Amino acid sequence: MRAGSAILPLYGFTIFLGAALLFLLQLVFARLALPLLGGAPAVWNTAMVFYQAVLLAGYGYAHWMGMRPASWNRIVVHGVVMLLPLVLLPFAIPGGWLSPAGSSPVVWLLGLLAIAVGGPFFAVSTTGPLLQKWFASTGHSAAKDPYFLYAASNAGSLLGLLAYPFLIEPHTSLRIQSQAWMLGFTLLGVLSILCAFIARKQGTDPAVSVSSGGEVVPTLARRLRWVAYGAVPSSLMLSVTAHISSEIAAVPLLWVIPLAFYLATFIIAFSRKAFLPSGWVVRMLALAMTTVVMTMAMGATTPMPLLVALHLICFFLAALACHGLLAADRPAPRFLTGFYLWMSFGGVVGGAFTALIAPLLLTSTAEYPLMLVAAILLVFPKLETRPKFLLMALLPGLLAAGVSFTGAGEGNPSLRQLLVFGIPALLCFTLSRDRYRYAVAIAGVLLAAHLLPARGMSLVHATRSFFGIHRVTSDSKNGFHYLFHGKTVHGIQNRKEVERRTPLGYYHPSGPLGDVFAERGDNPVAAVGLGAGAVAAYGRPGQEMHFYEIDPAVKEIALNPAYFTYLSDSPARIIVTIGDARLKLNDAPDGHFQLIVMDAYGSDSVPVHLLTREAMALYLRKLAPDGAIAFHISNLHLDLRPVIANLAADAGLACVFREDADFPEEEQVKGRWPSRWAVMARETGDLGEAGKSPLWSPLEPSPGLKVWTDDHSSILPLLDLRLR
Repeated sequence: MRAGSAILPLYGFTIFLGAALLFLLQLVFARLALPLLGGAPAVWNTAMVFYQAVLLAGYGYAHWMGMRPASWNRIVVHGVVMLLPLVLLPFAIPGGWLSPAGSSPVVWLLGLLAIAVGGPFFAVSTTGPLLQKWFASTGHSAAKDPYFLYAASNAGSLLGLLAYPFLIEPHTSLRIQSQAWMLGFTLLGVLSILCAFIARKQGTDPAVSVSSGGEVVPTLARRLRWVAYGAVPSSLMLSVTAHISSEIAAVPLLWVIPLAFYLATFIIAFSRKAFLPSGWVVRMLALAMTTVVMTMAMGATTPMPLLVALHLICFFLAALACHGLLAADRPAPRFLTGFYLWMSFGGVVGGAFTALIAPLLLTSTAEYPLMLVAAILLVFPKLETRPKFLLMALLPGLLAAGVSFTGAGEGNPSLRQLLVFGIPALLCFTLSRDRYRYAVAIAGVLLAAHLLPARGMSLVHATRSFFGIHRVTSDSKNGFHYLFHGKTVHGIQNRKEVERRTPLGYYHPSGPLGDVFAERGDNPVAAVGLGAGAVAAYGRPGQEMHFYEIDPAVKEIALNPAYFTYLSDSPARIIVTIGDARLKLNDAPDGHFQLIVMDAYGSDSVPVHLLTREAMALYLRKLAPDGAIAFHISNLHLDLRPVIANLAADAGLACVFREDADFPEEEQVKGRWPSRWAVMARETGDLGEAGKSPLWSPLEPSPGLKVWTDDHSSILPLLDLRLR
């Protein structure tokens, strides 16, 4: 029996709505959970693994349900699955659910996700594959190949993702977002039950495909290929997300971009019409991947917009190549739900490797280049490669290592870049016609870059935590130790006995922070963010200096005299509390601190929840009546002055700003770095030297920017991504 003309729009819209709700839930709840974990990018990656695992469970349910006879029991069971989670909505952080201190929060976060959103997410995740299977049995003219509905599903996901940062987040509060999602979920439940009823009335036996044509059951080898095609793009997506978000800001806007590209590749791959020839995609991938690998080998961090674009293009092409092979190998509708189940299992494998396993085994982000090599082996063509030709693939890495080791071309930077990266890049690209030679060449260049650090610098210590990768390096020539978080230097100390008690970097005595401490007595000081502990150098005998640091790994580094001695040398009484400052500051007595130094950021990211109206209310409650708050707002990509100015105006505070960048270059060589600081106080007279010096200027509010709150914030107006 041919189905009515309304069946396809009904099924298509229901799948579209379910996909949009699926990804909106991820973004909304991530925003709710971020403040509990300091805005770390790993919050998103860990949450993605949870969502992928629940998605796998949902696909497993859809596979089981898709094989059930078309009966009333099937409608009842699915109705319960879709409507029962309404008792958990609107979703929110459970009362009393505090973040853990001193240990990895991965298990804690997974538990929070399971309790708060596990039920609704599972119910929504069943929609796509199950309704496609039911549609295949309706007798509709398009039912012979229902995979095009998967493209519609991903289109819904993409719409939800793009709508959130550009339309929903800037204009609605989290409370309204949660309530609106509940209404959308209710509508989805009603439509899903209606689809189940139509499938029962007009469908055929779901175990027999209308277009199976006697196709044999897919072999285990074929199913494992589906797993691989799903795993590599999933792992690459999380790797690229971590790279981008750690260098700019841990907010959904930047998480959305790689995920949107990921979904777009599904839409293209599973569309009825082929948009891009597979051979063209692979050749463009070779060009993009070679370029990306060379920038990684060089350790390039600027210009950030161009680098981000290169990484995203490379990821997009790699994911499109994998998903194109996946779509080309799809089975008949009889095996549709099983196909999605194996593909989803691959997504879980890839996500778990990047977000859960790699941080435990690796002290660098090596999972990213490993997955690039895996993509080469998966999608590039294979030629008859004889051993002597395979040896040619070793040349790019050997050349890069040899030039780096010998220091050839050091007097001519352009020549050196050509020798170390230009010629190896050209060699790599010429080898990209064969997957094995290209993989060996790319891996060799990356290995050479990893094993040969910058000349004159030696690695002292490296560790990886939930919050990022930390490295301590030594410059033996100048006697400096550096603390890196990702690519960004978070601390510097002169290790010479006479000079090691002078705070360097952004905290130099002749810089803004020196003015802030100039007229402060021995009253208690709070510092949010520890770094290498340079702020402790301003401590006085008997003074209490309380540091709030979310990452236990940073505390271990700062307290180890073999790395830095700011804390051990300080005459003040140093107290380091592990945990998010928004939560831990609540335990301090009201009016206790004469000065609060806000210096919490990861790489160049900004924990948005520390710059909201509610956060300011907390700081003022803990601040002495004549105290001040100093904000370190140096950032490559975000101009935070309007946020700070509006917070001050909203709270009725005096606020001044100083940019310390105009000083001789030799001072920077000695350890003084450009920085931006803002200082607030209840009265102008309480600003101290910052309120008197002509180097400081009043910071005026920005009427065009709303005051950030826990319910509403957006970094779009602050982005400064100029090529530099």
